[in-house]
Amino acid sequence: MAKKPNIIFIMPDQLRADFLSCYGATFIDTPHIDSIADSGVRYQNAYSASPVCVPARASLLTGLNAIKNGVTDNGQWLRPDLAACGIQTWPEMLSEQGYYTAAIGKMHFYPWDINLGFQYRVAAEDKRWLYVRDEYYHFLKAHGYRKLHGNEHPGYHENRGAIVNKIPWEYSVDHFVGEGACRFIRNYGDETPFAMMVGFPGPHCPYDPNLEFLEDFDPADMPDSIPEVEGDAPGIRRQNIEGNRGEWNGVNYTEFTEAHKKKIRAHYAALVKQIDYEVGQILDALREKKLMDNTIIVFSSDHGDYLGDHNLIGKGTFFESSIKVPLLVHLPGVEGSKTCGDLVELGDVTSTLLHFGGCEIPGHMDSIPLPELGIRRETHREHIIGLVSGGWMFYDGQWKLCKYATGEILLFDLSKDPDEQQNLMKDSRHWADYVKLDAKLSQEIMKSVSSSHYEKRVYTKTLSSDPAFGKEGWRRPYPKRLEDGQI
Repeated sequence: MAKKPNIIFIMPDQLRADFLSCYGATFIDTPHIDSIADSGVRYQNAYSASPVCVPARASLLTGLNAIKNGVTDNGQWLRPDLAACGIQTWPEMLSEQGYYTAAIGKMHFYPWDINLGFQYRVAAEDKRWLYVRDEYYHFLKAHGYRKLHGNEHPGYHENRGAIVNKIPWEYSVDHFVGEGACRFIRNYGDETPFAMMVGFPGPHCPYDPNLEFLEDFDPADMPDSIPEVEGDAPGIRRQNIEGNRGEWNGVNYTEFTEAHKKKIRAHYAALVKQIDYEVGQILDALREKKLMDNTIIVFSSDHGDYLGDHNLIGKGTFFESSIKVPLLVHLPGVEGSKTCGDLVELGDVTSTLLHFGGCEIPGHMDSIPLPELGIRRETHREHIIGLVSGGWMFYDGQWKLCKYATGEILLFDLSKDPDEQQNLMKDSRHWADYVKLDAKLSQEIMKSVSSSHYEKRVYTKTLSSDPAFGKEGWRRPYPKRLEDGQI
């Protein structure tokens, strides 16, 4: 019997697709990341349906959308009785298939040191969580350093979070994660099939590259930001300013000039370049151990970063800068690369990993295996439903409807307006388009809300013909497990 393939899922934090040379960026060269798809597939239209760190990760773990799994913002997390509800995480399922499962780097679990099915963990959590005593904390302490807030660096406020990291590159967090992934490959790569997730904390803010990488990037060479359309979404802009004033960041973006944005973009590009270097080291470790010919590699990100587009910073809405992500897949034994223009979702990585690991994909999952990988698929993704605490989205590859808790509604035809500059809600000629899209969005939200309460169901079909129900002392099952019926 052929040995099962190893699986590596590499996920930088907050990486937008158009800052990679394989997605057309001319101001940066990312040869190692690009090479992942040299023998595989590059997805042109990959989206994060819940473009916030924790919701995106919860959906990946469970294969369920944010409403069904109950995690729609960074202050929520998965219920602790998932197993009692009949829900397994993808590392748990792969472990049952004989895989040694590993998580290296940022996972953003609550509490941060739980495993959720990963048998081997080296934690290096979010750059904003300074008091987490993870492996990176102890690594720094052993070398005379500590985690630093961005505001401990010169120019932090003036440059809107763009700084030069005071911690030397050899002790930087993304290098620590890259080294940890290489160490795992070298120590355990030839023992049993492994499934490893590598979570780089960069290029998430603060935009803090090391000088040796930043020297290659000039703000003047960075692409211009997409302008804010006056009056389109002032509530979103206000929320963005207030959210970033919090202690975690502490930067005031009320004044946010194009010069600020270009400088941030140069620092962000340098962080991407640092991650590209680490990806190259991981690929070299695989070649050293002669594992490339039996390892599937998936590369993506939890969401993007506005980097000044629409006069915003960070992520959290359904503008393209926030939700469009890179997605690359390396397949061993495949010659040449392929580009896929199908609409795909970050969450589709989950069922793809399970398929390649020999698992049966649970029927309750929203995740659909990615196309063009030789996987037989029963369904195809015709649209994406965006779900976060502050908004909902319906997107079918052309029409995008966004409804926000601020009361703002945005409607775009991306085939004619890829920069989302023309809100068609202002045009009465598109009222019929809005009504049609809103009906589809409402249907999907209703289904998800109902499914999110599955564990409370008393019955799926009927109890009227069940004699036991009519007797005193009958008790309903709780929580109702998913195998008792599909959601």
